[in-house]
Amino acid sequence: MTALQSFYENPAVPVASGHARSRRQARLLARALGPVRAGAPPATVLDIGCGDGTAAATAADALAGHRVIGVDWSQDALRRAAPRIDHVVRGQLTDDGLPFATGSADAVLFSEVIEHLVDPDAALDELRRVLRPGGHLLLSTPNLAAWYNRGLLLAGIQPVFSEVSLRAIHGRPGTQVVGHLRLYTARALRAFLTASGFDVIRIAGAPYHDVPRPLRPLDRAACHAPSLSSILLAHARPIPSHRPHPHLATPPQKKGRR
Repeated sequence: MTALQSFYENPAVPVASGHARSRRQARLLARALGPVRAGAPPATVLDIGCGDGTAAATAADALAGHRVIGVDWSQDALRRAAPRIDHVVRGQLTDDGLPFATGSADAVLFSEVIEHLVDPDAALDELRRVLRPGGHLLLSTPNLAAWYNRGLLLAGIQPVFSEVSLRAIHGRPGTQVVGHLRLYTARALRAFLTASGFDVIRIAGAPYHDVPRPLRPLDRAACHAPSLSSILLAHARPIPSHRPHPHLATPPQKKGRR
């Protein structure tokens, strides 16, 4: 087991996210999927990197009637998620890929995961594979250019969300180490999703649950300008004709495992 894998299996590492982000993301997806029709099969929603299931539980009301499957690499996270999500599956985006057939998912929730990945390009390739044509990707990630980070950088202070060590926080506000490897601005996230074969429908903003209480009204107001918000929420759909660049393409994934 690598040092990074051991880090995420540590029960002390936070695996939950803010309720406000989860609710906003679930409402975006519910509007995209539309109402559940009588007699129609429920939509299959994969919560990739489900953590302890808190986000899925928060989203349950908005996604009522749909089939939500929690997927995580961490056995400890899945153990904690099982009471909150009807179906949980162990899977990862690397090596053999996710244990789902090509085109088997109507939607993917990818919440606060991409910032933890060594190879986000391969991850998005795999998400495109499991999504059906016309499916929905709802991705959220911290915003490097959040309103307070712009001020911190001007003062020569390490931005919130960025980490230089897996052992401790150095040079920025906060105390929790959560393993962030990559951070995005709204512009960078949109460009990255487009280059990865997704049509970006919308980028919205969400507040950050750890903002000090006196600053929370300002943080909520910043959501009206997503490029300044604490959290970026992207809604995108796979482009059927997209082909990865031949020099960047990852090896074919095994398919049909469910």
